[in-house]
Amino acid sequence: MTLTHAYAAQSATTPLAPFTFERRTPTARDVAIDILHCGVCHSDLHTAKSEWGPAVFPCVPGHEIVGRVTAIGGDVSKFKVGDIVGVGCMVDSCQHCQPCADGLEQYCDNGMTGTYNSEEQVSRANTLGGYSDHIVVFEKFVLKVTHDEKDLAAVAPLLCAGITTYSPLRHWKVGPGHKVGIVGLGGLGHMGVKIAAALGAHVVLFTTSPGKSADALRLGAKEVVVSKNPDEMKAHLNSFDFILNTVAVSHDLDPFLALLKMDGTMTLVGAPSTPHPSPGVFGLITKRRSIAGSMIGGIPETQEMLDFCAKHNIVSDIEVIKMPQINEAYERMLKSDVKYRFVIDMSTVQEAL
Repeated sequence: MTLTHAYAAQSATTPLAPFTFERRTPTARDVAIDILHCGVCHSDLHTAKSEWGPAVFPCVPGHEIVGRVTAIGGDVSKFKVGDIVGVGCMVDSCQHCQPCADGLEQYCDNGMTGTYNSEEQVSRANTLGGYSDHIVVFEKFVLKVTHDEKDLAAVAPLLCAGITTYSPLRHWKVGPGHKVGIVGLGGLGHMGVKIAAALGAHVVLFTTSPGKSADALRLGAKEVVVSKNPDEMKAHLNSFDFILNTVAVSHDLDPFLALLKMDGTMTLVGAPSTPHPSPGVFGLITKRRSIAGSMIGGIPETQEMLDFCAKHNIVSDIEVIKMPQINEAYERMLKSDVKYRFVIDMSTVQEAL
């Protein structure tokens, strides 16, 4: 067992604060990792505040992890000490159901093991995440990072925001000749714009904030539509092959459905704390349109995403913070006061101890 320094929430109403605990001793199939950077995801805040159901406390969030391998078990073959690696939203799954056999561990029939606030497969202990100085992870769920080391902080959000947008774009075969809408320019949306553009699509960004137009164009969008403007929306009726909706606030889906051409799909990846209003059926049946949902990707697809992003020089737009600034970062995140992802410098985790 190894003493670990972290930040944790002790209840849904208390701020994150310094916390120490013991990580398990690595087994023959484990990789031990010193965490260098950890992204701050909106899921962290929702979980720490028990907004997506009861959290298990103490809760150590964090599932956008980049670090350096410090030790490997005797059966580990893919990594060596010193490698730069990533850990995303999962650290294990049942390994024997059909989704797991297909490399879709995120849809494990028996429940994948999340990097935090989840039950380990064998011990059933609660997992504690990346707001900590090191972590021990089953080799299969560790990913190779090949980006330049100067970009590692900006790579961290790819482990959640990157794969959450990459997976549906790949599943619905977005590519050259496709007109693709991205709804929302936040932590997810800005990655959706970058990846869809790199896949060769004509990307249109939908936003309620006209001030985000310049950023959207810089990131790769060809057009920007202010979704509160009926005339701008009307100009795009029946024209989109695919829309990726990243907004995590309940809103009316019907105006976006009307923009899809026949057989077009809008996929939801934002997860609001209250449901969207039910869409009207005629917006679906008159053009055989679909509404779908998507989670993160499986381990093979997450590695594919990291390799794709390295090839195309894609990283997140980030603001690096120190660990003691995490509660302030949560407050700013609620106000959308970040462009577009906070990342914690984990060398600072002991500053307040």
